[in-house]
Amino acid sequence: MAEFVYALCTVTSILCAWLLLRGYRRHRTRLLFWSALCFCGLAANHALLLVDLYVVPGVDLFYLRTTTALLAIMLMLYGLIWDQD
Repeated sequence: MAEFVYALCTVTSILCAWLLLRGYRRHRTRLLFWSALCFCGLAANHALLLVDLYVVPGVDLFYLRTTTALLAIMLMLYGLIWDQD
């Protein structure tokens, strides 16, 4: 059951990123762009979690997963703080 929840989180993050990118193409609001990049990073983090736990359980991908999550949040913070209109 946990695999299903992790996969659903990955799919949801990808869907959110796609919707945010589509909104950015229509309205050209930079906050949508930074949010979309953040969700792309979070989707990569969720996908790495699936790989870490179920594809290669003997390999520890903790630092790679943490780095992708940190980069995703840093992109969002950059968009919120320094990229003002």
